[in-house]
Amino acid sequence: MTKQEKNEVIEILKEKFSQYNNFYITDTESLSVAQVSTLRRTCFNKQVEMKVAKNTLIRKALESLDAEKYAGVFDSLHQVTALMFSDNPKEPAVILSAFRKSSNTNRPQLKAAFINGDVFTGDESLLALTKIKTKNELIGEVLGLLQSPAKRVLAALLHHHEKQADATPAEA
Repeated sequence: MTKQEKNEVIEILKEKFSQYNNFYITDTESLSVAQVSTLRRTCFNKQVEMKVAKNTLIRKALESLDAEKYAGVFDSLHQVTALMFSDNPKEPAVILSAFRKSSNTNRPQLKAAFINGDVFTGDESLLALTKIKTKNELIGEVLGLLQSPAKRVLAALLHHHEKQADATPAEA
């Protein structure tokens, strides 16, 4: 790979890291070509971008953006690395978990995940990452909580009104 090609890869990676608040660093070393193709296809279908790059180029791209911000992921840059970029913070975790289940293996391994400024390291974080709530899920929960008291008040008022309506004819 020439210096020019390396610089081009670094620029592409910098764009991706700037574009997405969430990315996963995985180890795909022990996967077959067919398994990697299946994983790529699944990612594509779920709007998750998967890129394979050399660890040194990933590190240079991250350092040139903000070395301090991304410091927590540098120790994960070893062996074969595939990056997964997504707007949805949990989608890559769901894809990895489903892929492992369908292929009856514990691969690919999660090395690290950068989720909205927080770093999760190690494969043991995968289960927790599948349970992260998306922004839309959180908004839905908040709206449900806000609507709940209003619904109870309206139900009580309607129930009280119905009781009075039923009681009035009997009194007359």
